[in-house]
Amino acid sequence: MDDRLERLEEIRRSGEPAALATLVATRGTSPRKEGASMWVDANGRIIGSVTIGGCVDAEVIRAAEGVLRDGTDRLLTVDLGDEDAHALGLTCAGAIDVLVQRIEPQAAGSDMIRELREHVRAGGRAVQVTKLPSEGPVDVMGGPFVVLDDGRFLGTLGSPALDAEAAGHAARRLQQGGSRTERLASGEQPFDAFFEVFGPGPLLTIVGAGTIAEMLSHVGKLLGMHVVVVDGRARFATQERFPDADEVRVGVPSEIVADLGHGPDAAIVVVAHDYKFDVPVLVAALATDAGYIGMLGSRRRGGGILDMLEAEGVSRETMTRIHTPIGLDIGAQSAAEIAIAIVAEIIAKRSGRTGASMGGAAP
Repeated sequence: MDDRLERLEEIRRSGEPAALATLVATRGTSPRKEGASMWVDANGRIIGSVTIGGCVDAEVIRAAEGVLRDGTDRLLTVDLGDEDAHALGLTCAGAIDVLVQRIEPQAAGSDMIRELREHVRAGGRAVQVTKLPSEGPVDVMGGPFVVLDDGRFLGTLGSPALDAEAAGHAARRLQQGGSRTERLASGEQPFDAFFEVFGPGPLLTIVGAGTIAEMLSHVGKLLGMHVVVVDGRARFATQERFPDADEVRVGVPSEIVADLGHGPDAAIVVVAHDYKFDVPVLVAALATDAGYIGMLGSRRRGGGILDMLEAEGVSRETMTRIHTPIGLDIGAQSAAEIAIAIVAEIIAKRSGRTGASMGGAAP
């Protein structure tokens, strides 16, 4: 289940309030990081991070402690110097907005949160819409408003027109993925709202239940992916061998891949290293919208597989979606290193980056 919903359940059970700090906007040339969160409980325990630590998080922690003391939620704007901006992924100095809220146990256990949690636990996805004021104490104007991926709405922003506009933005967030701040203009006064996506992480489908797959499953889970391991051999594809996997499926791999529903943020990694699996699985993978498709093997073997795909009627242009040999060139040798190289390439593809070094050699 989504970690943020687990934290809310902990607050409900503890009976003590906590402060939730959420990164809701970044300004600068950056891959978006919206949705990063930090929790500060009544005992001073800190979980998570808005950036990667340092003075920015220290300022957010001070604001969270203030919110816990006086009960007034705040929207905090933090200007970043070059060093902090680089740590967040910005190419130059910029600024971030952080919403700091006091979460009461009764709110964490509300009917809306309970229904949201049950929906996500069942594998669904949802978007929670929270109104954002200008910098300073939060003026609560209505909401939150939740849009579930089965078409249901929970709560309201205050009017049917606002709810309809927000539902349109939420539908795009569910399709494209990633939390984001959007402008809503259907009310008397336009305002910004934070659209926070809840649900399973990006789908990582691993075809082939070998040693590399074990490492991939572990690394993928560390990165918050929804990991599914697929193999035709029940002896290899077991939950005991893949304790980090969200699902382990045994059956005809190509049929399972076709059935999983891969969106643009999904990755399909073929590490079976078996011709009778590789070709039909790749045909099925290319029929999906998966943003990354990769196959383990040498350049020569990869070329042979591509020839087989062409014989199956797959065009060479379509085959350019397949990464083979798989992974970034980091000199990987062990199964763990190969898994890291593969996941690094998935991240680079998703971010539109080359995977090149970010700096020169140390002097």
